[in-house]
Amino acid sequence: MQPLIDNARMFGQRPEEFAGHAEGQSPEVLFITCSDSRVVPALITGARPGRLFELRTAGNIVPPHDSAHPSGEAATIEYAVQVLGVGDIVVCGHSHCGAVGALVRGDDLTAVPAVRDWLAHAADEPKPCDPADPTVAEAVQHHVLAQLLRLRSYPCVEKRLAAGRLRMHGWYYEVHTGLVRQHRADTDAFETL
Repeated sequence: MQPLIDNARMFGQRPEEFAGHAEGQSPEVLFITCSDSRVVPALITGARPGRLFELRTAGNIVPPHDSAHPSGEAATIEYAVQVLGVGDIVVCGHSHCGAVGALVRGDDLTAVPAVRDWLAHAADEPKPCDPADPTVAEAVQHHVLAQLLRLRSYPCVEKRLAAGRLRMHGWYYEVHTGLVRQHRADTDAFETL
């Protein structure tokens, strides 16, 4: 923890770099990804503060839209799209994902009931894959596409897509190589950016 504290102290010694942030934010992208500590959106994209509006959930899950029972995730999506007017949404899954791996393997999650219940929001069951493959690549990629489809059920997303003012992207990040792949509709495959 001490190195993190030391860096935080040094970080606050450069106020001139951050003064403009007090005027507000206008991020270009809503970046939805996993809570996994190995996935760092600003590091992957090279984004400076203010460029990404991030939503991080276990397994980069987008919960179902339910106006009667709004969630923090739904509020984040709605705010990014309606208020901030992001032009792009990226759903980024990653290799070695514990959440998707647990779904694929059918792990017993009774000891972690909140995790079990959260993973029930995964939209579709991830595509079966070789349980011996620790990357769970194919299942994660299928899962990313399911979350993109789920996003389309959000009224604010549907409206902006119909108006041609929003684009959606499915990414797959390899934590063991740093490689990023993007889903291409024309080939229905995840290809290197």
